[in-house]
Amino acid sequence: MKKSRIALVLSMALNACTPTTEGDVARRMPFADSSLPPIKVFSTAVPRGPVRANNDLALDFIELSFKLESGRDLPVFTRFEGPINVALAGDVPASLQHDLNRLLARLRAEARINISQTATGPASITINAVPRSEIRKLLPQAACFVAPNVSTLAEYRKARRSSKTNWTLLRERKKLAIFLPNDSSPQEIRDCLHEELAQALGPLNDLYRLPDSVFNDDNVHTVLTGFDMLMLRAYYAPELHNGMSRGQVVGALPQILRRINPRGEIAAAQFPTRTPKQWKRAIETALGPASGHAERIAGAAEAVRISGIMGWKDQRRAFAHYAMGRVLQNDDPDTAHQHFMIAKTFYDATPGTDLHRAYVAAQLAGYAVRTGNGAQAITLLPPHIQTAHLNENAALLSTLLLLRAEALDLEQRTSEAKAVRLDSLGWARYGFGSDWAVRAKLREIASLNPLK
Repeated sequence: MKKSRIALVLSMALNACTPTTEGDVARRMPFADSSLPPIKVFSTAVPRGPVRANNDLALDFIELSFKLESGRDLPVFTRFEGPINVALAGDVPASLQHDLNRLLARLRAEARINISQTATGPASITINAVPRSEIRKLLPQAACFVAPNVSTLAEYRKARRSSKTNWTLLRERKKLAIFLPNDSSPQEIRDCLHEELAQALGPLNDLYRLPDSVFNDDNVHTVLTGFDMLMLRAYYAPELHNGMSRGQVVGALPQILRRINPRGEIAAAQFPTRTPKQWKRAIETALGPASGHAERIAGAAEAVRISGIMGWKDQRRAFAHYAMGRVLQNDDPDTAHQHFMIAKTFYDATPGTDLHRAYVAAQLAGYAVRTGNGAQAITLLPPHIQTAHLNENAALLSTLLLLRAEALDLEQRTSEAKAVRLDSLGWARYGFGSDWAVRAKLREIASLNPLK
């Protein structure tokens, strides 16, 4: 068994912390010969901890830690013991080193994990930067993945179908390998880094019910959140050790969570329901890379139907309507807009979904621009631009800024539009990568403007 980040056809920005724009990192980023403005990068993270009951957090921890995404049970708890060393290998982009430095610092400060980078000797976790094509040869639908008991791609090729790389047979973690695409945009590389390193260290499952976590296949959160850091801190609590059974971990969790998350003792438990496999399959059909258009529509409709039957009023019901909107937006933009509005209603009522609402805002602003309503888009966008900043999502941030620029053009505020569009380009270079991808995004957003 293996854990991988599946490349859903989601790109929740339109068809998609304190920032810094200068310094050695920005100058050494890929695409240095670009004619576009300098690439922008994020510096100081602003994580927010989860505000929910420790009872709910304990249920999340167990389900994340004792199952694989496939649904197979993991018989015992496993983690690294002692100091953890991380090494980079392969053709490493400058952005990867910068983002790894920031992530390791956060893991030490927030999750209290003894983890550092090493340049010599064997590593606990080897992060391999390899061409995307090499990953796709092994796992056609994966953007990146992590595997146990190997360090290199050659080792993984030999062992991939053996017990050596079977997560269900693992009893302790000593050596793991992460495989990231080195020819993707800086943001995609970073997103893979966060998710795969988190799973190399801790939980191997994903739960659609989590609104504020990278441990969720909706791929909304791609930078480790306060919830994720809390889960990892609990994972490395002294009360836990390799080989513990599910029951033993259940028994230890109340004391652990009481100590590391005292405010969770007074929050009211919500006891969220589990997500049926049928709903997951419907979402994957709607947004997965292998589905035809008719299959996507049927999958999204089924996800909406199941959400209603389950009585959900959380982000899962919102996401089903969002998926339907995405499927319909090219052929039936008016009906798609209705689904995006329904998604907004459910997201607005669900705590921890600021980033989800920013994605929906991109769709609603795009519709406003398309229908010539620049004033509506200008009013809608500002709080969500700030959300994209805080969540370090440069692709979404640049998309929202480009939409604002088109809205300003519609309102004849040409000089303001020019300044906002220029500001978006540095973020677009981090979010989308190469010049051609950035310019394609520019053309895509501009094409919504009826004046153009």
